[in-house]
Amino acid sequence: MPPTHRSMIDRRKVLRFLAFGSVALLPASDLFAETTTKKRKPRYALATSLFGLEPLEEILSVAKSTGAEWIDLWPLKHGNQREQVDAMGSDKFVELLKKYEIKLGLTTRFDLGPFGLENEMKFVSGLGGTAIVTGPGGPKGLKGDDLKKAIDAFHERLKPHVAAAEKHGIVMAIENHSNMLLDTPDGLRYFVDGIRSPSLGIALAPYHLPQETTLLADLIRHCGSKLAVFYAWQHGKGCMTKLPKDEEMEQLPGRGPLDFAPLLSALDEIGFNGFTEVFMHPFPRGTPILENVPRSADAIRRSVDYLKNL
Repeated sequence: MPPTHRSMIDRRKVLRFLAFGSVALLPASDLFAETTTKKRKPRYALATSLFGLEPLEEILSVAKSTGAEWIDLWPLKHGNQREQVDAMGSDKFVELLKKYEIKLGLTTRFDLGPFGLENEMKFVSGLGGTAIVTGPGGPKGLKGDDLKKAIDAFHERLKPHVAAAEKHGIVMAIENHSNMLLDTPDGLRYFVDGIRSPSLGIALAPYHLPQETTLLADLIRHCGSKLAVFYAWQHGKGCMTKLPKDEEMEQLPGRGPLDFAPLLSALDEIGFNGFTEVFMHPFPRGTPILENVPRSADAIRRSVDYLKNL
C-alpha cells in the first residue's frame, strides 16, 4: 500500500494538528478508495469561489451549514480567499478553521498549472490538506493517436511533479476542463489509463462533458479509484454569458435537467472516497452566486440536500 499523507508528515506537524483538534488529517491515499468496498462516504468540500470576493471568515462561518467539512480555497479571478490566507498568515487561518470547525481539504490552482505547484503543495500539506486541483493545459482538439501521444507526453512531463506530490502527501487532481487536453471522454479515459501513482488523480466536472447520464456514469466507473474530486455540477444553460439568475443557477444539482441519481450510483459502485463539491460558476467571475453569503450558502445547502435525498 502506498504511503499515506499521515505517514509522510513529520512528527512536529502531527503533534501540531493533534493539538489543533478539529483539523483532522485526511490521508491522501484515502482519496483513492478500494473499489471492492462498494460503499461511498461523501466528503463534502465547499469551494470559496461560489462566494466571489467575500471575506473568508464569513464563508467559513456558514460552511458547516452547507453540509461541508472541508474548504477548497480559490484564488483570483474566481475568488480571492487564497490570497486572503496569504495576507492574514497561516496562524490566523488555522485559528479561523478551528473556530468554525472546518478543515482545509484542497486548493484550486489553475493559475499555477500542473508544472508549478510545488510551493502550493507545501502550503496545502502543511495545513493538513490533501489535494490540489489544476488543469492540464493544451493542446486541444486532438483525436485518436494524436490525442494518445499528447497524453503520453503529458504524463512524461508530469513525472517529477507527481514525485513532488508523493513527497508532500498531496493528490494532484487534473480537471477535464474545456478547451484543454482532457476535454473529451476519450481524452479523460486515456489519461486515467496512464495514471500510475495515488498522488495523481482526476477532478471530474460533468459540466464540461456531454450531458448524458449513461456516459457520465461510465466515465465515473472508468476513473474508479483514480477519481479524487467529483464536481456535482451540470451544464444547464452555461456560465459564459449573462443570464437571468434562475437560469444561471441551473448549473446546480436539483435545478437543471441532469439526473444525478445514475452518477451517484456509479460513485457508490466505485466506493468513491474523495471530495464532492456542489459547484457552479457565476457570471461574471469573482461575484457570489447570490447577493450575500447567507443566501449563497442556502442555495448550496439546497443542492446538497437534493443529493442526499437521492
